[in-house]
This record gives sequence, C-alpha cells and structure tokens, in this order.
Amino acid sequence: MAKKSILVEVNPAVLIWLRESSGWEINDVAKRLQTSERIILAIEQGKKQPTLRQLKTLAVAYHRPLAIFLLSEPKEEKPLPKDYRMITGKRDRFDKKTLLAIRKARHLQTVSQELAKNTDRDTSLQVEFTTLRANPQEVASSYRELFQLTLEKQQNFTSSYKFFYYLRDVLEELNILVFQFSMPIDDARGFTLADELPVAIVVNTKDIIQARLFSLMHEFAHILLGETVIDLPNLSNFSDHKIETWCNEFASAFLLPSSFANNLFDLNLVNLLDTEVLKSLSRKTNLSKGMLLYNMYKMGFITLESYKGVLNRHQKLAETKEKEKKTKEKSGGGIPQDRKCLSELGVKFVSLVADNFESKKITYSDALSYLSIKAKHFDKVLAKAEK
Repeated sequence: MAKKSILVEVNPAVLIWLRESSGWEINDVAKRLQTSERIILAIEQGKKQPTLRQLKTLAVAYHRPLAIFLLSEPKEEKPLPKDYRMITGKRDRFDKKTLLAIRKARHLQTVSQELAKNTDRDTSLQVEFTTLRANPQEVASSYRELFQLTLEKQQNFTSSYKFFYYLRDVLEELNILVFQFSMPIDDARGFTLADELPVAIVVNTKDIIQARLFSLMHEFAHILLGETVIDLPNLSNFSDHKIETWCNEFASAFLLPSSFANNLFDLNLVNLLDTEVLKSLSRKTNLSKGMLLYNMYKMGFITLESYKGVLNRHQKLAETKEKEKKTKEKSGGGIPQDRKCLSELGVKFVSLVADNFESKKITYSDALSYLSIKAKHFDKVLAKAEK
C-alpha cells in the first residue's frame, strides 16, 4: 500500500519569497520536485498544499531550515548589495550560489554582533570614511603606512597567500570581517556589507589568489566609501563607472605603488614582456601578471594592444593552473576541515566564537554550528586561530 502524502498548510507568500530570494525560477522548482510548472503555480497561488516531502526537498535546495517554510509571513531581510557588476541583462539578478553567499555573510554578520555584545567587544569600524573627491593614490599610500606594509615586507612574503592573509589580519584588527566563499566567477568576485556592524568583505574562492588580493583591496575601498555593493573587480575592464574606477585605482596603488613599479619596470625595460621576466616580477611583488601589465600600460611602458594581447594569454594560463590545483586538492581529499574553516571565516570570527564558548555564553553545539564544523575539528580550529 502506497504511503499517504502529508499535506502542509503554508502561506503562499512565504513560498514565493523563499524561492525568489534563493534565485530559483518556477521551472527550476518543478524539475527539482519532479512535477509540472502548473502544479508549482497552484501551490504558490494557495490553490494546492505542498507535501511535507516537497518542503523537505525545497529546504535542501534553498539551503534553508525546514521550519522557515512555516512562518506566518515572509521574513524581512536586508536589501541586496548595490549591483556594480555592469553585466548586460543581469541587473540585480544573481546566481543561486551568489545569493547563498550573501545570505551566509549576512547571517555571520548578525552572529558576530551578538557574540561581540556577549563579550563586550567593540565592533566599530577603525578607519575613517572617504569620498570620491579624495585622490585614490594618496589614500592608498596612507593605508600602506597604516598597514605597515613596506616594499621590503611585501617582497619578503613567500607566497601570494601569505600576503593575502597578512592583509586580512590587518583588516580584521580594524574590525572588518573578511570571509571567503565560493561563487560563480562570472557572477561576482566580491562584495561588501557596510550597512551593519561589524562591516564585512567577501571574496570569491573560485578566483586565483592574486585576483583575490586585488578584490580584497578593491572591496576595502568600497568600505572606505561606506558602500554595500557587489561587483566584478577587474583592471582590464575599462569603465566610466566613477566609483568602480576609484576603487580600482585605490587597489592598484595600494598593491603596487607607482614609485616601486617604475623602478621594477625600468630595471627590466628591454625584456619587460618576456614570460620569464613577468614570472620573476610576479614572484617579487606577489601580484598577478595582470596587475603588473596594467601598471605597465598605465605608466606608458607598453601599448594598449600589447597589454590586452599578453594579458589574455596569461589569464588563460593562470586559470588553467588554478583548475589543476583544485583538481589535485579534490583528488587528495580536499582541504582539511580545520584549514577550510579558518580560510572561509577568518581568525576574528573564530576567536569571537571561541571567547563566547570559553566564557560559557554559547554552548558547544552553538559553536560547532557557527563554525560549520564537526566536533573532531573543533580543538584544531581553535588552536590555529590562537597562533
């Protein structure tokens, strides 16, 4: 005898809100539930009740708790970040994974507020806001000083990852949360949440690390401007968007001051576009070849045609290498969970959780939930966060 389906009474407005805020279309839902679009429309119009099994399937698909489907009304959420991606035909339309990353960051931001309050931690932003009237190169120079980032220190980092984590640590000291989540690379490379404290930056783990370095400082520029935005930071995208241009110039000047770049390029003037020379300069600065090429063009060392041609070749090589690296990581069992947790959430957030757990403000179960880890990884994560 076939099992009888359990029907669940839900508010159709809640179903529509959950679907749309998760980036799903009617046809997507119909395929996932193995039914017709007509049935889904009937459910969302209140003419038909969904089954418990259907709601469980949607909870998994939307990455939402089952209980949220039983709300009496749609939950009020913060608006999405301003869309500065400049993608034709996709204004304010985001991939499901990008929307999930935004929701996750918002949740962690709220959790951070509560955890900081529990332990009397200050969450106020420890930098001064600026405006588009300020010179981005001068602002960048002042922040290199604040970050104590000398040219010698930058060249002494043994990898771009070390450079990235140094900058992340400094930003966290300024009360800026820095998260790393996976999103489709052509949909978003980063976003900022500056309308709540603590403010947060999210960069895309699908990007190569050198591109993440640029996105990190580009998004920091948006924080300095007090903006909550989502974008595709890219120096090769010549745009007349004043804010994106300002943030690009800030990030470029911060990561590669013109005086430093000029000396580097002068020393290698004869073979500037040689593959080995570019590799050497990239290792020396811990920056991408794209960043170096952009500055060569901007400073008049190469033509626009040379810039675009060489950039295209090196971008393809970099993307191929990154894919090969991630394939090796997957075949080898992936990144260890303790490392992955710290990479995604950062030391500041993990420390907030640890302090609350140790002072008995939250339970062990709460701590594991906030960190999205299993019990066997908990001690390792906390130990690494203390280093």
